[in-house]
Amino acid sequence: MFRPPFLARVAAGAAVYAIEETRRLPTAAMNLPITAISQVLQTTMHVQQFVTSLALKGDAVFERLGNAPQEQPEWATFDEDLPDEPAPSGATARTSRFDLYADEPESSAFDTLPADAATRASERNGHTGPAQLVDEPESAEREPQLEIVRAADPAPEISEPEVATRYDYANMTVAQLRARLRMLSLEDLTALLDYEQRTLARAPFVTMLTNRIATVQAQ
Repeated sequence: MFRPPFLARVAAGAAVYAIEETRRLPTAAMNLPITAISQVLQTTMHVQQFVTSLALKGDAVFERLGNAPQEQPEWATFDEDLPDEPAPSGATARTSRFDLYADEPESSAFDTLPADAATRASERNGHTGPAQLVDEPESAEREPQLEIVRAADPAPEISEPEVATRYDYANMTVAQLRARLRMLSLEDLTALLDYEQRTLARAPFVTMLTNRIATVQAQ
């Protein structure tokens, strides 16, 4: 088999590569902005990481140079630095506040009593009986005064007119009175109205009689 020279093979491969890249050019052109942005972001992150690592190394150098041991000032003393003082002989340390009241004298029960109670207790010890209270007589109750009420004068009797007796007006209802209105004269109506006003003064009866009198007078 005939094999072409090396340069011819390289030229043929370059031509094929150019054709393939030309075919992929539309897709690469569409992805080019995204690829460029991602490359820029990656480069920026790498630069930030590199700068941060340099700053950390610089901090370590300054800490080594400026971390000299400081001497403790004379006024800065703590409880741990003071020597322990020996406890005085014959004295015991008090561990609670209840020990402060151990040496105080105890007060007797009579000291806490009031003056009146102490006096009564001393009198009872001397066999003296309690003083008896004398009840004061209560003031006499006042007798109720009776008021004399005078009886009112009896009201004068009202005579029943003849028309009221004739139709038994005292036991008459409103419906019965309405049925007999047309049979009564003006004098009878006036007598019944006057009698009603001076006795029971029932509103339906007074209104009915007044309206009937006005109707009769208008005729």
